[in-house]
Amino acid sequence: MVYTALLRGINVGGNNKVDMKILKKSFEQAGMKNVVTYINSGNIIFSTTGFSKNELAQILEKAIMDTFDLQIKVLVLHLEDMKKVISVLPESWMNNDKLKCDILFLWKAINNESILDKLIFKPEIETVKYAPGAIIWAIDKINVNKGSLTKLVGTELYRQMTIRNLNTTRKIYQLMLAAYEDDK
Repeated sequence: MVYTALLRGINVGGNNKVDMKILKKSFEQAGMKNVVTYINSGNIIFSTTGFSKNELAQILEKAIMDTFDLQIKVLVLHLEDMKKVISVLPESWMNNDKLKCDILFLWKAINNESILDKLIFKPEIETVKYAPGAIIWAIDKINVNKGSLTKLVGTELYRQMTIRNLNTTRKIYQLMLAAYEDDK
């Protein structure tokens, strides 16, 4: 089965530095197969069988602690989980000079459409959608400084999610699809 592990809070502002080559090795030593990393923000695609997503998260968090001496939260998503998120994204959306779009991947405790009721956002300038496992947040670049996403930073909700931009999310999905094809 193909999974992605999204690490929360690594290589941000010079903190929690994690070398991707060493991270790949630590995942392999933890028993993961076909391990591929994508950019330095902690996106790892891998294959394995016989474990639940929660068990995998625990195994990988321990591997990171053993290798880097860092307590990093890991969110594990199956290919089907990622398909659900991708299916909600309008194909015309891009992270570019006109639009900023982020995907807020949710830990199980807050993964419910009712999470939207806990968010403060400005519907006149921001589009916020729920997809199983994530919140999709988009805003025209001209309005980014007026948006509400920055108010989420530092809150209890914020600590239960990990954020990737739209382009990164799509690339992770493409890598997962390629890994799935290789596993056949």
